[in-house]
Amino acid sequence: MTNRHHLLVHGGTFAAVGDGGDISGVRGGNSPAGLFVRDARHLSRWQLTVDGAVPETLSPVADGDTARCILVPRGGRQEPPAHTFFREQAVVDGVFVESLRITSNRPVPTTVRVAVTADADFTDQFELRSDHRTYAKSGAVRSRDILDDGVEFGYRRGEWRSSTTVTAEPAPDAVEETGTGARRLVWTLELQPHGSAELLLRVAARPHGITQDPAVPASPAAAGERLLALEDEFMEGVAFPTGWPELATACARGLSDLASLQVPATGPDGEDLLVPAAGAPWFLALLGRDALLTSLFALPYLPRLAAATLPALAATQAIEVSTRSVAQPGKIVHEVRHGELAHFGQVPYGRYYGSVDATPLFLVLLGAYVEQTGDLTPARRLETHARAAVGWMLDHGGLTSRGYLVYRADQGGLANQNWKDSPGAICSADGSRPHGPVMAAGAQGYAYDALRRTAQLARTVWDDEVYAALLEQAAGDLRDRFQRDFWMEEHAFPALALDGEGRQVNALASDAGHLLWSGLLDKEYGELVGRRLLEPDFFSGWGVRTLAAGQAAYHPLSYHRGSVWPHDNALITLGLARYGLHDEARTVAHALVEAATATGHRLPEVLAGYGRDTHPEPVPYPHACTRESRSAATPLALLTAVGGA
Repeated sequence: MTNRHHLLVHGGTFAAVGDGGDISGVRGGNSPAGLFVRDARHLSRWQLTVDGAVPETLSPVADGDTARCILVPRGGRQEPPAHTFFREQAVVDGVFVESLRITSNRPVPTTVRVAVTADADFTDQFELRSDHRTYAKSGAVRSRDILDDGVEFGYRRGEWRSSTTVTAEPAPDAVEETGTGARRLVWTLELQPHGSAELLLRVAARPHGITQDPAVPASPAAAGERLLALEDEFMEGVAFPTGWPELATACARGLSDLASLQVPATGPDGEDLLVPAAGAPWFLALLGRDALLTSLFALPYLPRLAAATLPALAATQAIEVSTRSVAQPGKIVHEVRHGELAHFGQVPYGRYYGSVDATPLFLVLLGAYVEQTGDLTPARRLETHARAAVGWMLDHGGLTSRGYLVYRADQGGLANQNWKDSPGAICSADGSRPHGPVMAAGAQGYAYDALRRTAQLARTVWDDEVYAALLEQAAGDLRDRFQRDFWMEEHAFPALALDGEGRQVNALASDAGHLLWSGLLDKEYGELVGRRLLEPDFFSGWGVRTLAAGQAAYHPLSYHRGSVWPHDNALITLGLARYGLHDEARTVAHALVEAATATGHRLPEVLAGYGRDTHPEPVPYPHACTRESRSAATPLALLTAVGGA
């Protein structure tokens, strides 16, 4: 069996377990093993042994909200297994629960010694990333307290406190030391001929800052029922297309994932909210850009996502300048983290503002929400926040001084601060990187749309005609400048970006499709761009590549330089439909739905850029989030763009 990890996700909690349900606690790899709550690993080891040996996986964990597997003692063909172990696991917010049923396969009474070795290292998720960084944690103290029915692991560092409690029913016969800090819960079970016994284990995490104990379900089955009820409530009222069953299934799968990816946040008045997290495993947190795009895709079907995302981001809007967090007044947050390293300032992501596009997207969502629902309440309540966001675009953002939204590489955070935020993602066709400040094309489209939509709010909701006219003039001027400065005549295509000297960064990139979604290009230019995106160097058969093949910078397994991103393609499809390129929109939509069908109806964060002509199945990208909110909402965007047929 391969050492795969299977994700169980609910709210701000996820568990990554192996094929046999164990947690190895190893560092590195594409997915961190363990139980994670609020960016900390609350269970780093969870290993089942039977009579001192690790059992063999007979039926491995499959994808689903509940992990089920079947195990047997290791043996040979001439010695059938004496016992069979049926293991079931689930998570709910702050809790991991497991049932283990042991069945004897012998006609005589037998004794079996079952043990579960558990540990909690409380490692911050940033320590587990494969970037080889280390962080000092002076004064940190771990504790292990034996309970009547289990063990409690504790961690403290200064004012930081967290704990993990492991309890069992029936209580273990003993809790043993292992010499490594882990503790071994041990049971000696007497089984009748062909008889069974069952153990129920519960792991409850209490992260720093959380004072209430989590609600622990009675069993994995009860946890599964709770999750299904939440999914049903989340999807209530959403109508799926009847003429395109594959799209309907992808929509249902995406909504199920979105239901599990809701994380808690707080509004401007301290109200409790649930907002879309970016994705699991690495980004189970509020990321401004991701939550905004997810809410925009879902807006015609689930406007309550936008109704929660907008005040949550308003509550975290920057009010002062901070070089470390890249904060400036009016800027919308990029990332909010709750882990130990963020708390002590060892990473800048407690509230990190390294995004050039979250602020205009906040305004786009606010305007789109009013247009879609007719509900004026958020626009009235968040008027001050919206005006501050516009102020940031015009002032610190660079629209007034540079003519465009501008970002600069942040040495402590992100080098690129548009949606393609990996190092080297913004590049010329030959792969060279721009120097100095960067003006990314897609962000200018968002700014244009934001100015226009906010002008409409000013006119119709805030009764401020002067402000509306000012914003409309700014939008018109931006459109004129953009088509003059970004358009590459030799390619009949816009540049990916401008560098600090105003020179074109000439890679042919999918970001041009975002300009269609925003409506920034004139109709003639837009039609040229839309058709160009469907040519073979761009279109893989599974979607539009982030970078057209044939350029020196292209790599099919690069994160942003040749891969296929579903949410990127959702924006492209909406843009194609906006410019009347309906055949092209349907081509992209069908490709994505067929990719989803080939991957269990779930669109991952990103696919490799290999062409369908040579690879009849979509090739996975090795480091992709398996559950990602923008990808989960992509089928809804496709439904909006092309309908249900």
